[in-house]
Parts: sequence; structure tokens; C-alpha cells
Amino acid sequence: MKKAIPVIIAISLIFLIVLGVFGYQAVQKYMPTKETAVLSEVYEVEGDDVALFYNFGRQEIQGIYEHGQTYLPLSWILGHINKRFYWDSTENLLVYTLPDQIVYADAETKGSNGAPLLLVKDEDVYLTLGLLANYSDVEIQAFDSGDAKRVFINEWSNRGVSILSKKRAVRVRGGIKSPILTNLEKDTQVTVLETMETWSKVVTPDGHIGYVENKVLGEIQDEAFFSGREPVVYESNRLDEKIVLGWHQISDVDAYKTLEDILDQAEDINVISPTWFALTDNSGSFRSIASQKYVDIAHEHGVQVWALLDNFSSNVQTEVLLASTTTRRKLINSLIAEVEKYGIDGLNMDFESIKPEAGIHYIQFLRELSIPCREKGIILSVDNYVPTSYNAFYDREEQGIVADYVIIMGYDEHYAGGEPGSVSSLGFVENGISGTLAEVPREKVINAVPFYTRLWTEKNGEVSSKALGIEAAKNWIAKNRVELYWQEELGQYYGELLTPSELSYLWLEEENSLELKMNLIRDYDLAGVACWKLGLEDDAAWDVIGWE
Repeated sequence: MKKAIPVIIAISLIFLIVLGVFGYQAVQKYMPTKETAVLSEVYEVEGDDVALFYNFGRQEIQGIYEHGQTYLPLSWILGHINKRFYWDSTENLLVYTLPDQIVYADAETKGSNGAPLLLVKDEDVYLTLGLLANYSDVEIQAFDSGDAKRVFINEWSNRGVSILSKKRAVRVRGGIKSPILTNLEKDTQVTVLETMETWSKVVTPDGHIGYVENKVLGEIQDEAFFSGREPVVYESNRLDEKIVLGWHQISDVDAYKTLEDILDQAEDINVISPTWFALTDNSGSFRSIASQKYVDIAHEHGVQVWALLDNFSSNVQTEVLLASTTTRRKLINSLIAEVEKYGIDGLNMDFESIKPEAGIHYIQFLRELSIPCREKGIILSVDNYVPTSYNAFYDREEQGIVADYVIIMGYDEHYAGGEPGSVSSLGFVENGISGTLAEVPREKVINAVPFYTRLWTEKNGEVSSKALGIEAAKNWIAKNRVELYWQEELGQYYGELLTPSELSYLWLEEENSLELKMNLIRDYDLAGVACWKLGLEDDAAWDVIGWE
């Protein structure tokens, strides 16, 4: 028995040791860690770098902390928060356009706390959070007073929220062995981003995104988060009737001599747009052939005059001209002076073939021009191509906010130098209308129809074309006894003429095709119709253009 005691003791010791090992392992496995996360590693920032979260998603770019506040890159702000901030890199000037005024700031402009409103560095411009908050309806929360600086910017929306039933640690990842981001007291409200089997991803009041156990979360409630601030409203100057606009291409001040004949033929026209103004250089100068007599005659017929400005001169580089705030101001002041001098009712902007890099400057020009137009009751209309991916930089959505009317040039589907085809097939027109209505309210949309077609000619293996007005095209058909064939899908007649030396053909624009386009305009309840151009049509065209 005495010999067995040491054996029993040894076995007991071994058992206790094994039990202790297993117990230690169990404690290590099931005991929550108290390790604190290194926040600079979690948010991947150090010093004066600021982590940025947008709609609770981590952004690749970072802000910077200077002068006791956070600044964010303008390039990011434009793409995510507010595209109305405009940076004039030629004059190092920040421009912000409101419905009734323009606000300017540069590197020397200070905020109420004495710190600069913007910084220029690293080939980018940085704006203070206060400046962003003043002009953008978003939720901004900054946690930038200590280490691991971070900012949360969110769109106002409904979010799931919950109240903690117990005091609990919020961890970097789901699992009790994950380091602790922050500790929350009982009854703390958190925003719930994602719920999993046993853990949920939450946002804490002290600016952390981490994980807590589902068992300590109360019922998740859907709560609306909104600013309560009044939206910025851009009032419009619009006619209280449907628009029938005719563009009048003219070359001298004596155009009024034929105006009465034109208006007598086009009885339903209530707006005429003469091509009076043409940019001549990159300094904001333009040619004007405005005529008081012309305006007086139009007004006597109850017709408004919307003078057109174009950028067609080869001396004009729109991306250069409109990139200068000083030049835009000069151009706008000169245009408004002409409008007031002659009693013109509106302006029509016809900027075509601009480069993509000019788009941002063009839109800023329209924003700034809209202010005096809005103030003085001048109607502002803007001509646009049928929407495609390659002309999206014209930003029809913003045009639809700041301008009174957005006009679709529903023609040149096939153009000189391109593949032969219809100038304006019915499907092309409808695509233009539906595409524009995706961005612009229908009460601001005018669809333009062509009073011309193209006569295509194939000769010696080459294809050429020339534009013919409706009347001229009908004369060509009659003279050559061309037989016409109706093409239902295109909504047009097709005709061709074969001679020993060449083949000529056209898709005819005339009263039947125009009526189908007018039916689309009526069906979509657009603001009106425009016609390019006066003088190319015949009397039959006016039988179908209008709203009766």
C-alpha cells in the first residue's frame, strides 16, 4: 500500500497538470481579449492624415489636418458630394454659383475661425469641412482632435439603429479575440450596417466602425436621418404656353425686311431665334447683328425673340475661352447689355463640337449666365445633341436645373462626311426624347425637328451629300420623277435616282414625317417644338407643326 501512494500522487499530479493545460487552453479560447486596437493601423493614417468614410465606406483618398481643421480634396468632393464647386486654375479662384449670387474664394480667404477656406497643394485643391457643409446637404462628422483622425460624410437616409442592452466592447472584427476599438455603455445607440449570424457591424457615436455581439443588441429600428434644411431652388422663367420656336439664320441687320413674310407663313410660331451673336475670339468678344426693328416687328406679331449665341468660329477654343472667370464675366455682362439694349426676350446657347475638357467650363458659364437671366426675366435656353455616352459632359441634368429650357437637336442622325442614312428617323428622335427626360423635367424639354434632308450621291466609289430644304427636296423629286417608298420603321419616305454615272437617294423630311415627330412631342407632353431652320420648309410643314 505504501508503495502505491507515490504512484497515486504522481498520477494525480499528471492529471492536475493535464487539467491545468486544458483549462488554460479553454480560457485562452473562450475568454474575450482585452487587447486594445492600434487605431493608426486600423484606419491606416498617422499624424495629420485624415481617413475618409463616405456612406460608411472607406475611401482610398485621405484628407489633411491643418490650421486646426480638416480639408478634403476638391477632386473627390466634385465626384461624390457637390459638383457645383468650380476651380478656376487660370486665376487660382474657387467659384460657387447660387441661384442669385456667385461666391468667390482663393488661398487668402479666411473662415470665421481665421483659418484658410482652401489649400492648394500636391496638384490638388483642398476645401475645409465648413465650406463643404455650407453648400452641401450632407451629414458630416469629424473625429479629428486626436490620433487616427477620421471624417464620416453621409447622404441623408433611413438607417437601422439599435440600443445596447449591456456594456460591451466594439471590436475590429467579429470574434472575441479581435482587438477592441472602443467600449460602449449600456443604452448606447449604434447604427447597424450589417447583421450576421452572431455579430453585427455597427457605427458608434464616437466614430468607429466595428463589431458587437447580436445578443447585446436590442430591436433594430428604421430611423430617418435628414438635415431639415430647405433645398436650394432655381426658379425658372418660362412661357405659360407650349413653345413653337423657329431658328432664323441671318447674316446682316436687314433681316427684318423678310421677317413679316416669315411670320405670316409660320402662324403658330411664338418664339423666333435669330443667329445674331457669334463668338469671335478667346477673350469673350462676339459679333452682334441685333436689330431693334427686328425685335419690334416680332413683338408686334406676339412673338418672342431669343437671340442665339454660337461658338462656330475657328478662332474660338471654348475650353480656353470659358476657363477664365474674368472672361466669362465679360461675356455675360456684354450679352446681358445687348439683351437689355434691344428688348430681347431670351438667349439661346448653341455651343457645338466642344471638347470633353470644355464641359465643366461650359456648365459653369451657364450657371453664371442664369443668374442675371433669372433676375431680369430673360429666358435662357440651351441646345443639345441627342444624348449619347460621348456627349454626356454637356451635363443635361445640370442644364435642366439652371436653364429654363433644354432643346434637343433631334437631327443630324446621319451627317455630311458620315455614313448615308436618315437625318432624323423616328426611333432616333424618340431615343433623344427619352434620354433627355431621364435627366431633365419634361416641362423644360423642347424637341427640335429638321426642315431639311440630305441628298446622298454615290459616284466613282465615293459618297457625298448636300443638304436640301423640304421645298427643294420636293422639287428635286418632282423634276426627276423619283418614286417614293414609305419606310414604316423610320417614319419617312425613301427615294432614289439611278443614272449611268451615279446613284442619288434621300430619306425625305416632309409633312408626314414631321407629323409623326410632332405626335411624339405631344405624347411625351414636352414643353415645345423647335425648327431648323426657317426658310427651308413649305406651307405643308406648318399644317402639322403646332399644338392645335
